Amino acid sequence: MSRAERPFITAYDGRCAVSRLPEPLLLDAAHIVADKDEQLGQPIVSNGIPLSKLHHAAFDAHLIGIDPDFRLHVSERLLALNDGPVLEALKQLNGATIHLPSRVKDLPDRDRLDLRFERFKAVTLRQMRLGSGVVESKGKG
Repeated sequence: MSRAERPFITAYDGRCAVSRLPEPLLLDAAHIVADKDEQLGQPIVSNGIPLSKLHHAAFDAHLIGIDPDFRLHVSERLLALNDGPVLEALKQLNGATIHLPSRVKDLPDRDRLDLRFERFKAVTLRQMRLGSGVVESKGKG
């Protein structure tokens, strides 16, 4: 865990907000709004969520989304697949809520989540229309 990631991960008691995985070497501080966004991309705890490396990659690829009520959504692309236990575990996240920090000031910002969730919905809809199976990534952030 880098020095920059420490406050994000510490706010969640050192655990992934999705899986509760407690291993710091497998956790990232995922931005809700990318830091390249000058208005909303600040490196503050309310703009980040600690995620396992798998969940972070899925979040950045818009394969999972988090709505402003902290509910998880799994893309139709993943829900339509059939494979092994890792994919099934991802699919079971659909409708669950993320684990939240104990301090109110550390809660994920709902406005930022709303912006990010709208992007998730747009990408998911585009993938469904195209039916191509190509994942559109927003990039690291």
